[in-house]
This record gives sequence, structure tokens and C-alpha cells, in this order.
Amino acid sequence: MKRRGRGKSILIYSGALLLALFWFGPFVLVMLASAIPEVNLTTFPAKWFRDPLNLQTYDYIFTGKVPESYEQRGALRSMISSEVRDVPRAIGNSFLVATAVMLINVVFGSLSSYAYARIRFPGRSVLFSFVLFSRLIPTVAVAIPYYLIVQRLDLINSYWALILIYSVLTLPFTTLVLTLYFRGIPEEIDEAAQIEGASHWRILRDIGIPLALPSIVGAGLFAFMLSYGEFLFGLFITTTRERRTLPVVLGGLSANTDVSWNMVMAAITLGTIPTLLLAFPVWRFMVRGLTSGAVRG
Repeated sequence: MKRRGRGKSILIYSGALLLALFWFGPFVLVMLASAIPEVNLTTFPAKWFRDPLNLQTYDYIFTGKVPESYEQRGALRSMISSEVRDVPRAIGNSFLVATAVMLINVVFGSLSSYAYARIRFPGRSVLFSFVLFSRLIPTVAVAIPYYLIVQRLDLINSYWALILIYSVLTLPFTTLVLTLYFRGIPEEIDEAAQIEGASHWRILRDIGIPLALPSIVGAGLFAFMLSYGEFLFGLFITTTRERRTLPVVLGGLSANTDVSWNMVMAAITLGTIPTLLLAFPVWRFMVRGLTSGAVRG
């Protein structure tokens, strides 16, 4: 029995290690490639560590100072130089839009979810089903209609257009998770509060939100990540370099025929920092909230 248990533990830990390598291995390679000089990165057979690692590509992105290795003959990639310097501004654009979408999801998702879970009104089931089924429509199928609506509202190349579209795309998931969680809270708690004269608004504020806080945080961060990495509408809606989001800028860099790989890797590394800084401190909080909402449903 002990051997069987030990073998099972070895199998589980081996599988976890392989899964970790599958998920985090590419990101580690990206970080290394961003610090390896361009002339070493493209050698065959590989001589990546022939020269010391450096952060000159990051220095170029923020200051415009060309790395020393690029000044060697055949190493300079002039076509990508001006584009890669758009990355910091693109990160700011994506972070701004995603943060606004997250706040909208937290506020309106909490209100609508509590209404669907606790308040009985005509057409509640039909409306709830409509909200959920609307998200099953492929994003590409609504791209042109959304573009025409945004164009008619004169919101092309604006943050507001992206915020509104991303909110529409992410609110159904937030509504589903929070509705399931609110339904899992015993109704006796609400009834006791109503006997004391509490309104639905006060019950939500003083009881519902504190109890559902893990799910609210989890759903909000999930909406943030979906909005931060969305590409299609960012490409359609933004028309100037000042408004482009990070996925659009990275897509342009990767399609460049004269791409400088270590600068692209540096841009990808910089682009992941905001999500890591936001998600890691509350990762367990987020996972607990999302899973508890699903289990309660």
C-alpha cells in the first residue's frame, strides 16, 4: 500500500511539474530572449549565452537608445524601431480600458446578479437566459454590427467605444458567476433582514456584497484579463498610434517582415507585467471566488 501511495504521489507531482513547464516554460524563454543580444539570439547552432545578458532592449523601448549589439553590421532592424517604442503607451491604453471594464463589471454585475437571484419580476428567467445566450454568439459575428454602431455614435478611435464593447462581452460571464453565488446564500438571511425593515439595496450592500466579495473580485479580474488581451475590436476601433491597445501593437510587431526578435520578446514581457502585478496578490482570492460561484450553482 505504501509503494502504491508513493507511486501515485510521484505520478501526481510529475504531472504537475510537466504542466508547470508547459505553462511557464514559454514565458521564461520569452524573458531570456528579451535579454539576449540579437546577434546571439539568431545564431545556429545556438550561442545564446556567448555574451552577458543585458537590458538594452528595454532601455531602447523607453529612451530610444539603440543597443550596442544592433550597431553591428546586419543586426540593426530600423523598420521596427519606431513601432516598438509604442509599447509603453499601448500598455497604458490597455490598462486604462481594462480597468474601466473591470469596474463596470463589478458594479453592474453585482446589481444585476442580485436582482436575478433574489428579486422576482416578470420575465426574469427569459431575460437571464437571453443575457447568457447572447455571449454564445461568436465575437467575429458581431464585429461589423458593433463597428457600424460605434461609427454612427462617432466613437471611432475612442476609449469609450472599447470600454462599452468589452463591457457587453464580459458582463454575461460576471452575471452568471455572481447570480450562482447569490442563489447559494440562504434566503433566510435576506428574510431576517427584511423583517428588520432592510430594503433590497441595503441587503445587497451590507450582506450580499461582503459574502460574495471573493466571487466579485474573481469575476472582475477575469473581465480585466479578457479586456486587456482582446485584439479584434482593438484593431477595428483604434485608428491612430496614440489609441492602439497592446494586442494591436504586438500584432503589428509580429507581422513585421524585418522583426527584431529580442525587442518583440521585451515588448511581450513588458505587456504581461500589469496583469501579473494585478493577479498574483489576489490569485487565490480570485480562484476561490470563481470556483465557489460555480459550485454553489
